[in-house]
This record gives sequence, structure tokens and C-alpha cells, in this order.
Amino acid sequence: MSDSVQSGKALDSRYQQMQAAQAAAEKDPKISPETGVEVPKSKMFRFGASFLVFGLLWCAGLMIVTQVLLPQHLKDIGVASPDALLGTVNAATAIASLVANLMFGNFSDRTRSRFGRRTPWILFGAVLGGVTLFLTVVSTNPVLLTVFYCLAMFGLNAMIAPFVAILSDRVPRGNRGMLSAFYGAGTTVGTPIGTLIASALINNVFAGFALAGVLMALGGFVAVAIMPREQSAEFIPKGDSGSFLDVIKSFRPPQFSTNHDFYKAFVGRLCMLVSYQMIAVYQLYIVQDYVGQDKVNAAATISVMSIIMMIVSLVGSLLSGPISDAIGRRKVPVVVASVLFAVGVAMPWVFPTAMGMYLFAGIAGFGYGVYSSIDQALNVDVLKSKEEAGKDLGILNLATTIGQFLGPLVTSSLVVATGGYGAVFPTSIVLAVLGCVFILAIKNVK
Repeated sequence: MSDSVQSGKALDSRYQQMQAAQAAAEKDPKISPETGVEVPKSKMFRFGASFLVFGLLWCAGLMIVTQVLLPQHLKDIGVASPDALLGTVNAATAIASLVANLMFGNFSDRTRSRFGRRTPWILFGAVLGGVTLFLTVVSTNPVLLTVFYCLAMFGLNAMIAPFVAILSDRVPRGNRGMLSAFYGAGTTVGTPIGTLIASALINNVFAGFALAGVLMALGGFVAVAIMPREQSAEFIPKGDSGSFLDVIKSFRPPQFSTNHDFYKAFVGRLCMLVSYQMIAVYQLYIVQDYVGQDKVNAAATISVMSIIMMIVSLVGSLLSGPISDAIGRRKVPVVVASVLFAVGVAMPWVFPTAMGMYLFAGIAGFGYGVYSSIDQALNVDVLKSKEEAGKDLGILNLATTIGQFLGPLVTSSLVVATGGYGAVFPTSIVLAVLGCVFILAIKNVK
């Protein structure tokens, strides 16, 4: 028997083992879909640490740039209209993120290497994201700056899309809530840390961008180093010749007629993200123009709100994941979180004062912390094809990017149409509740 035939049989056997492991994991929430056996506590701890560190490092690195230093850099290089250019850059990076999320999730599904399907892309994204994020500060040409920043988003999503798919590939169903919570906690803590670092380095933008690039790159490399090594993906999937036509076909979204739950989860997340972004992006203007505070007092109010939201979001993230795993439910925590967020949004609407904003930060912040920690686990649970998890999760994550774009657009349109923020709050509340309706309509996830 030739070596090529023997090699083909070995790869075919590996594919069958993978399918058997996934089938066993569907029956028992303690079984790993990667190995077909229970995951030791020591390895589960490493998974948790990896998810926490990954979320913290990439988010801190990105926030250093996007929240403070990129706007400052545009002013430092003498751009005629930095506000307009910042809007253009953000629009371009939103498109880049949309494309990259779907593209790299799908590419990781199709990757066959002895290092696994996801690991090569996480490391590739770490290098691309870290290097190009730093190169953004070197650029004084607006076009080149935008190109480098878009490439940084490509690198970031080349990490995130395959990394999130690990929840489906390697994590037992009964532990997904906990790991999703660790990831949510990492991003929750990374956001204010990045903002604080950027504020301290506002007079040394070059050093700030360099640190941001290092943190983003470390996010991928450190997470892979901590996590248990991914098994080889050198197997032959059935019905896929690897032709160009197969690659094109692989980008097709799940068929609607047999994946109703998938699209309900997509719309539910989209509604919630639009609701959240409607308020989050305009917090400063709401405090100034709706509550009526001057610039100094508004800045102080926003600072207090940020601290409140960080604490309650972190608590919500860390508590909700293990509770969701323990009760074996995803929909209930997500719906409760959405309702809490809606109640929080109502606070400044009813009480247009600083206290109303603090109540929003406390109630809505806790609700969003719970939501963001469980929603990712819910998204994994609605997937029908484990072999296309990267691509399908990439599609679901498009709801986040679209929500980040639509939320501010809805708010600005309402403010222009009505002359104030009074209509923004009830609209945000309706969208959060509407998201609950779609989540409750999901049938095959408890």
C-alpha cells in the first residue's frame, strides 16, 4: 500500500474521530467536542485564563488608540478637519471589520494544519494587528493612516473570529457560559484600562500607539500560550474538494428554512446592540444637553458613571456565566439582562439628573455585563454545523458591528427630527425589549 493511500486513510480516520467526539459532546454537556472525553479542571482553568487575558489585552490595546490617541494624533498631524476624518476612518474600519469577521472565520473553518484550525489565524492576526496598529501613528498621510488602521482591524478580527469559535470546537457545552463570562470580563476591564493608559500618554502619542500594538499582539500570543494546545486539523472533510468553487460556496450563510434559531439570535443581538449604542456613544452629550450640566461637571459625571459601569459589568459578567452553566439555561439570563438594561435606560428618561445617569450606569451596566457574558454562549448553542462554526459565528458577530454603526445613526436622526433626546430613551427601551422577544422565540436552546 502506498504512503499516500495510508496517509489518506489516517486523515479520514481523524475526521471520523472528530465527528464521534462532537456527537458525544452533544449528548453530554461535560464532554469536549474536540477530544470526546471530559476536560480536566486544570485544563479548564487554562481555557478560562486564556479567554480572560485575550479579551483584556486586545481590548486595552484597541481602546488606547480609538478612545483618545487616534483623535489626538489627527490633531497633532495638522488635519484640517479631524472630526470629519475621524468619522471617515471609523466608517472604513467598520466595513473592514464586517468583511474580516466573516472572511477569517470561514478561512479558519477550512484550515487544515498540524497546529489546528484556529491557532494559525490567531497568531497571524496578532502579528498583523499589532504591527499595523503601531504603523498608524507613523503615518501622516490621511489615506495611508486609514489603510493601516483598517489593516489593524483585519488583524484584530483574524484573531477574534477563530478565537470565539473555540467555544464551539473545544469547550464542553456545560462550561461555555463560564468561559464566555471570562471573555466578557476581560473586555469589560480592558476598556477602562486602555482609556486610563491613553489619558496618561496623551502627550506621548508615539509611545501610546507602540504600547497599543504590543498589547494587541500579546493578546493573541499569550492566549495561545496559556490555552491547552489545539489538536491537529489534518483531516479530510467530506464533500469538499478544496476547489475555488467550494471556497466561494463556503461563504453562504446558513439556510433560513432549517436555521430559524440562528437568525432569531442574530436579530436579538442586533436589537440589543443598537439599543446599547444609542445611549453609550452619546453619554457626554446627554449629560450636557439633556441633563443640563456644563463641561466640567459633565466630565465628572461621566467619570463616576464609567467607574460604576466597570464594577457592575464585571460583577455581572463573572456571576452570570457560572450560574447559566449551573442551571443549564441561556435564554433566561439573556432576557433578564435585556430587561434590566431597558429599566436602566428609563432612569435618566424619568429622572433627568446626575442621579438618573448614575442609576443608568448601575442598572443598565449590570444588565449589559450579564448580557455580553451569556450572549456568546447562546450564539454557539444555536449553531447547527460545528464544522462551519467560525464562519457562522462571524455572521452573528456582524450584528455587533452593524449595531455599533446603526445605534449612533438612530440617535442622531431622532435628535435632529425632535430637537432633543426625549425620544431616544423610549426608542432604546423598545429595541431592548424587542431583542428579548426574538431570544425567547428560539426553540432549540433552553
